[in-house]
Amino acid sequence: MLRLPSFKYLQPRTLQEAVAMKADAGPEGMYVAGGTDLYPNMKRRHQEPRTVISLMGIAELRRSDSGIVGRSNGGLVFGPCLTLTELSDSPTVRRSYSVLTHAAELVSTPLLRNMGTLGGNLCLDTRCNYYDQTYEWRKAIDFCMKKDGHICWVAPSSPRCWAVSSSDVAPVAVAIGAEFLLVGPQGERVVPAGRFYHNDGINYLTKQPDEILVEVRLPAPDGWDAVYHKLRRRGSFDFPVLGVAAWVKWEPGNGNRETGRVAEARIVLGGVASWPQEIPEAAAALRGCELGDDAIARAAAAAYRPAKPLDNTDFDLSWRKQMTRVHVTRALEELRGRR
Repeated sequence: MLRLPSFKYLQPRTLQEAVAMKADAGPEGMYVAGGTDLYPNMKRRHQEPRTVISLMGIAELRRSDSGIVGRSNGGLVFGPCLTLTELSDSPTVRRSYSVLTHAAELVSTPLLRNMGTLGGNLCLDTRCNYYDQTYEWRKAIDFCMKKDGHICWVAPSSPRCWAVSSSDVAPVAVAIGAEFLLVGPQGERVVPAGRFYHNDGINYLTKQPDEILVEVRLPAPDGWDAVYHKLRRRGSFDFPVLGVAAWVKWEPGNGNRETGRVAEARIVLGGVASWPQEIPEAAAALRGCELGDDAIARAAAAAYRPAKPLDNTDFDLSWRKQMTRVHVTRALEELRGRR
């Protein structure tokens, strides 16, 4: 049985207390929300903080449906410690951001969604078959670059780690243009979701370790729609080996009617790189066009070409690459069918 190591557990009630506790703990301190990612990692000795600082007692991070705040531009703001179950059950979010509630519903199992949080899924550790193992297993192969070693066993000649981003919510956040408010010892800053991630399996976030994700800000649902499709072996609880978030904004027409042509688009892939990978070429194939079969085929082909899944997760990597074309096509066909 895997057991947690010994650690000090702190429960601040304010952001200021949390930031001060992290400063006192230094590099050996880590923040935790629901713990569904950190605690298994601690059991496998991937992460070994001596001090764990819980964010769940900070009221402003725990905004429930009744506490979701409308923005002046018509969007929404809510706390990152909202659980995935609360998010997916929220009538406020479901009404205007069904793509976000759908992605939250696809994460893991009901029990883990009751504990796991929106912020935790946005900051989810990257995954790899050579990394997500017990300490003894990793020691037997001489560890890997992501923890305790110097070689990426997926690509041994590579100077970087290729562990993949396996979040379901992150590709959606990038696709719809969400923004994140971060607070740390140096003050606060707002980061677009698309700049929140690095394409590096180790340093996969631009958020600093002493910063706290305080707000998730969604743009107004103004003439756009989005969908999320997920590929995994077991539909009940597996991580994605491919995620496709497709976002389109329709050209305005006369009155309240839209022309049916795509003004802007974003296609974001999860599970194929160390970050949610936006494919500008796929968006360019849709811009100014109706969502006909030809435009969808061009976008799917454009998304297929740069998708380079490696042999570090489930299924054969060449088949997963082929599925990129299939799932982008299905996502865009769903958007077309909603009109």
